Amino acid sequence: MTIGVALSHLNSIDTTVRLAREAHEAGVTSAWFGQTFSYDSPTLAAVVGREVPGLKVGTSAIPVFGRHPLIVASQAQTAQAATGGRYHLGLALGTKHLTETGFGIPYERPIARLREFLTALRPLLETGSADFHGELLTATTPLPAGVPGAEPPVPVLVAAMGPQALRVSGALADGILPLLAGPRALADHIVPAVTAAAEAAGRPAPRIVAFVPGVVTSDVEKVRETATETLSFYERFPSYQRVIELSGGTRAADIAAIGDEETVAAEVRRYREAGATEVVFTATELGGEADQRRTFALLGELAGG
Repeated sequence: MTIGVALSHLNSIDTTVRLAREAHEAGVTSAWFGQTFSYDSPTLAAVVGREVPGLKVGTSAIPVFGRHPLIVASQAQTAQAATGGRYHLGLALGTKHLTETGFGIPYERPIARLREFLTALRPLLETGSADFHGELLTATTPLPAGVPGAEPPVPVLVAAMGPQALRVSGALADGILPLLAGPRALADHIVPAVTAAAEAAGRPAPRIVAFVPGVVTSDVEKVRETATETLSFYERFPSYQRVIELSGGTRAADIAAIGDEETVAAEVRRYREAGATEVVFTATELGGEADQRRTFALLGELAGG
């Protein structure tokens, strides 16, 4: 899974399937789905994976607040069985505002919760059982929790970018899903930290799945203006403010790869050189359908190259 696309949660299911099929036919190897308060992303991934054979699918990313490892393990294993082993589970810390406003629960000790969540989740995905008793959550299996056909065990990645989250993810997850982390932030801060944590824990080198807003277009000025407005949502969160600054930008749109095929291909190479093992383009719809198809075509070419 080298080059992927993240598809908007604003699409209908039929439109999402169509776009995923178009991307795959262009040569793109994976499609990822965010988790908001609308679609259930593992279910959507399972539907798309069944409808588009050969396409790898992933969730990026399910917040650990308001969820439980037993439920997430059931969702992930079901998606894995439905897609014949092509599902990838992404988790996230979420945000204080969305957690407390949406769920009415305090956003407290997020790193400790992430650590306990991953510790309980891994045996559920690998063996179908758990016996975990932590400070913040308990996960035991009085009944079997394995799903027939959920093989190999679902890979677990975390949308981690801060130092503490990177340490936990390196030790307990298979990789990370940084968003709006440009090549400079990846090379200087993110990749070294998570790789060192994995090495210290005796784990394999982590996957670095870089999520990059990007569009291949001839109307660079207009698309960048749209990106500046659309991506400004992320600028209200300190974690994204920090990683944008570490990338050398001031606005989220500064991290976007927008331009012709040569320009965008060069950006993909920069991410790979910075340590990204996979690149996933987000916000490909910002320039309209023609530009989105043009973006899919380039990404498919890069995936095959």
